Amino acid sequence: MSAARAVVFAYHDVGVRCLKALLSAGVEVPLVVTVRDDPNEQQWYASVIATAADYGLNAIAPPDARSPELARTVSELQPDFLFSFYYRSLLGAPLLRAARRGALNMHGSLLPRYRGRAPVNWAILRGERETGATLHYMVERADAGDIVDSQAVPILADDEAREVFAKVTVAAETILVRSLPALIAGTAPRRPQPILPGEYFGRRTPADGRIEWQRPARELHDLVRAVAPPFPGAFAQVAGERWDIERTRLSTRTPPTAGLWLFGTDGEVCAACGDGGVLRLLGARNASGALDLERLATALAARPLPLG
Repeated sequence: MSAARAVVFAYHDVGVRCLKALLSAGVEVPLVVTVRDDPNEQQWYASVIATAADYGLNAIAPPDARSPELARTVSELQPDFLFSFYYRSLLGAPLLRAARRGALNMHGSLLPRYRGRAPVNWAILRGERETGATLHYMVERADAGDIVDSQAVPILADDEAREVFAKVTVAAETILVRSLPALIAGTAPRRPQPILPGEYFGRRTPADGRIEWQRPARELHDLVRAVAPPFPGAFAQVAGERWDIERTRLSTRTPPTAGLWLFGTDGEVCAACGDGGVLRLLGARNASGALDLERLATALAARPLPLG
C-alpha cells in the first residue's frame, strides 16, 4: 500500500480505534485534532489525546473547529485525506477542501438511517434490532455525503447503549481497515446517499431520560437501555421521590390490579405500565443510594405503590 498523509479529527473509542487502524496501515498522521473533555461528563471511553501522545503524534484541542486558523494549519500540511472519527463538531468547507483526495467521516449508524447526534442511543430508544457504522465522504450537510462502506451489528433485546457502542466501535474499525487500500489506490466506491425524511436526530440531554409510566412497557425498557450508565440514565417519580432506574427487563408477571402500580412478587420488583405490560426493575437507586430490591419486593407484595 502506498503511503498516504491524513489529518485526523477524533474523539471517543471510535476515534482511538480508527486512529490506530490508520497508523497500523502506515498512513502518516501529521496532526490529530480532538476536543477537550467535558468535566461534567463521565469519561468512560478511551482517550484520543493519550493515544496520540503514546505514538508521539502532534495533537491539539482547539476551542473552535471552524476557525480560519485551524483551516490554515490543516491546509498547510497538505493532507491527502481528512478523517473525522466521532469528532464532536461539524467541519466547515475550508477544512473539507484542505484534503486533496477526500474528507471522510465514520458515523455510528447505517446511513441514511439515524443521521445526526447520538445515533446508537436513538436506535435503541426506537426499538431497532440492528445498527452499525458507515464510512462516508463529508459535505457541509451533516452525515449526507456519498457512502464508501458500512457494517451492520445486532442490537439484542436487552443490550444497553454501552454494549451496542462497543459493537459499533468494532464495526467502524473493520470498515476502515478494509476500505483503506481502495481509498489510497483511488478505487473506493462512492454510493450516493438518499436523504430520508425524519432520519436526522438531535442531541439528547439528561432530561430526556424521564420515565412516564403510562407509556408501553417495551418503550420504557428501550428508554432505560438507551440511556443506561455510563450515560445520564432514566429516572422516574415513585412515591413522591426521584428514582434512577438503571436496568429493567420485560416480565410476564401479572399486576395485582388494573392501572399503574409498583408491586412485588416472588422477590421481584415490577412496574405495571400503561399498556398493561410489566417491567421488572433490576437496578434502581434513590437519594440514599442503591435500593435493596429483594427487601423492597417483600414490602410491595403486601402493599403495592400507585405510579399514576
